[in-house]
This record gives sequence, structure tokens and C-alpha cells, in this order.
Amino acid sequence: MKDKPSEWIAISDLMSGVMAVVMLLLVIAVLQKSVSDMHHQQEMAKAAEQAKLAQSKMKDPMAKVKAALQEMMKDDDASNLMVLDMTSNRLTLADSVFERGSACLKEEAQHAVSSVRGKLVSFLSENPKAQIFVEGYTDNIPVSRPVTDYRKYCTVYDDNFTLSAARAREVRKAIIGELDDRSAKRIVVAGYGDSRPLPEIDASNPKNRRVEVRFLIDNFDDIVN
Repeated sequence: MKDKPSEWIAISDLMSGVMAVVMLLLVIAVLQKSVSDMHHQQEMAKAAEQAKLAQSKMKDPMAKVKAALQEMMKDDDASNLMVLDMTSNRLTLADSVFERGSACLKEEAQHAVSSVRGKLVSFLSENPKAQIFVEGYTDNIPVSRPVTDYRKYCTVYDDNFTLSAARAREVRKAIIGELDDRSAKRIVVAGYGDSRPLPEIDASNPKNRRVEVRFLIDNFDDIVN
């Protein structure tokens, strides 16, 4: 007569199987919790980094003025006359903002410069070490004849250096507005004529006829750290 399997052995095997399943479920639950905790920590670290970055930008006056100018540049009238370079911190006004062969700003250009004036004035007012450089440039085509009618051309000139400086001066005047004398002295004018053509652009190209408004802060690292 063959021995019959013990019912207790069968129950023991069943319980072992159940325990194995339970243990597997516990391991899975622990792993899921670990992954969830890790994901939560990563999200918290990301949020903290974003908050730190946002706080840094609030302390960063350069970022503040560039963001304000960038928002303003969404206006078609302004963007058609000026280009903002976020990397080099400069606003470029093309030759088209001036009357031909003149330092006089066109009416629409005066409005465009007026729209950025407040942002740049605030930049100077809020940051005592801030400076703005207004720099004029031309192509290398020589002036064919001296210009002497100041009323018509807003300047007198007989070479490209004089014309570039006069154009920069007119842009500076448009930026200053009602700015106090002390702050206005931190807006500096320079005329480079045809000595600094744009990179990879032929010196005779009309694109070189421009005025660049460059803004910076001395000892900037001391401010943001």
C-alpha cells in the first residue's frame, strides 16, 4: 500500500508559496517607495535650483534690463529698427534709423528709442556702477563732400569718424531725456567710423553703418554673488 502525501505537507507548501508571493510584493513595494522617494528628492532639488536661479536673476540687474528690453522688442515698430543681442548686452540701431547722410534720427526711430529710454534710465538709476556706451560706426566709403548745414543734418562733418560720433551723440540725447546730470555722465559716446566693421562683413557693406548701445556694470560679480 503506497503512502499518501501528508495533507500537512501540502498545506506547508501552499503557505510557503503564499509567503514567497507576499515577500515579493513587499520587495516591490519597498522598491517602488525608494524610486518614488528618489523622484521626489529630484523634483525638490530641481525646484530648489529653479528658485535659486530665479532669485539670482532678480539680483542680476543685467538680466533684468535685458528681459525688459526683450519684452519691449516684441513690438514690431521697435524690432524693425533695433536688434537686441542678449549675449553681448547691446542694442543695435541700423543705418535706416537716420536720415540719409545725416545724424538726425527719423521720427519713428525717435519713438523707438523713447520706448527703451525708461528701461535704460532705470538700469542706471538702480545701479550706481552701471554704464551705457553709445558707439557709432560707418562703412569705409569716404565722405564725398563736407556737410556744413547743422540744422538740416544735425551735425557738420567731413569724414566717417565725425559722422559716426554725431550719430551716437544724437542717440545718446534721445536716451537721456529727463535724466539727471550725474546719471547722464554715465552714458558715454564714441565714434569709430569705419575702423570696426562687423565680423565677416566687408568694410564697404552698408550693414556696418550702425549705432550700438552697450550696457555694463563695473565689478558685476560682486553684485550678483
